[in-house]
Amino acid sequence: MSPARGKDVRRRLVRSPGAVAGTALLLGLFLFAYAGPPLAGWGYADIDYRALHSPPGARHWLGTNRIGQDVFVQSARGLQKSLLVGTLAAAVSTVLAAAVGVCAGYFGGWTDRVLTFCVDLLLVVPAFLVLAAVAPRLRAAGWLAYAGLIAAFGWMVTARAVRALTRSLRERQFVVAARYMGVAPLVVIRRHILPHLASFLVTDATVTVAGAVISETGLAYFGFGAQPPDVSLGTLIADASDVPTTYPWMFYVPAGLLVLLILAFHLIGDALRRALDPVTAAAAVRGAP
Repeated sequence: MSPARGKDVRRRLVRSPGAVAGTALLLGLFLFAYAGPPLAGWGYADIDYRALHSPPGARHWLGTNRIGQDVFVQSARGLQKSLLVGTLAAAVSTVLAAAVGVCAGYFGGWTDRVLTFCVDLLLVVPAFLVLAAVAPRLRAAGWLAYAGLIAAFGWMVTARAVRALTRSLRERQFVVAARYMGVAPLVVIRRHILPHLASFLVTDATVTVAGAVISETGLAYFGFGAQPPDVSLGTLIADASDVPTTYPWMFYVPAGLLVLLILAFHLIGDALRRALDPVTAAAAVRGAP
């Protein structure tokens, strides 16, 4: 991306209500997750035996759960896990999709056929069933293993899109000229292919974070995520799924945080797509709706 275009993209992002709202919301969630627990004065595993099922109050700002653990601190801990797992899974997934898609699209031939066959094979595998079957064996490995497992089944669609874009870029004059000049394939990819894919990959990674968070929450909801005494938003929602009306703070606090987190990433991703899309940018310049 050229400096001029980068400046133009930043200007459109600053002027985008979705980008501003999403960034502010994400910043607020980060502060809640990492700055909130020290202020509350409780640990996520601490138990207050004098406050079982206690409603929100001065001692426990968002109430307590069945055994007297602070809902505020536990929700912050669960949000930390979702942020870490979602971000790491999205990063690994995007890098893997970029590597496979670019190699398949640029080199073609047997490389393209083998990689495309692997992608198509993984696309027809029921990912959630595989995750549910493998996840119990990774409980001792911690959240890093879950992030890697989610990333392993979240890159195929992006890889196909990257392959198609790379096949188109491969025929551009500047790429053809570099190849005729004897420039090494990896250098051509680094200098000419990846910079033109950067906007797509950044936007896709932002959206992928939301998908990874949902996947992690789903696994945790069914008991395949964080193990006691640790928590995640999925385990908190699962533990309170039978009391949303009698003890609403136990259910709606982690569920609300999950909705807000996904909303923030979707707002940022949509704003990035609009800012980086040349067609949308041209329409904005012309004053089109």
